[in-house]
Amino acid sequence: MSSVATIGITDHAQGHLGEVVFVELPEEKSSVSKEKNFGAVESVKATSEILSPISGEVIEVNTKLTDSPGLINSSPYEDGWMIKVKPSNPAELESLMGPTEYTKFCEDEDAAH
Repeated sequence: MSSVATIGITDHAQGHLGEVVFVELPEEKSSVSKEKNFGAVESVKATSEILSPISGEVIEVNTKLTDSPGLINSSPYEDGWMIKVKPSNPAELESLMGPTEYTKFCEDEDAAH
């Protein structure tokens, strides 16, 4: 069985964005590349590009976000996911931060601003 990665934004990130009003996502079967733009999120504050944490093939797109972009704010980890990707280089997964590392990263980033 091959692995599938669910990609979206974190609760911390959606909090900084503010109310999300529009989401631009790629097509199914398209490719994403690590640290490259795959879409955008428009909030009441700004439009932000979304970068993929891994490379691979988009196997599913959360079409609910077209009509309900606010799911990113209300449910970033459950209903507000963006895309599901079949990794083309599973070794890239090893470079991702875990929850503890990410929490520290966010605290450090917030303290710097």
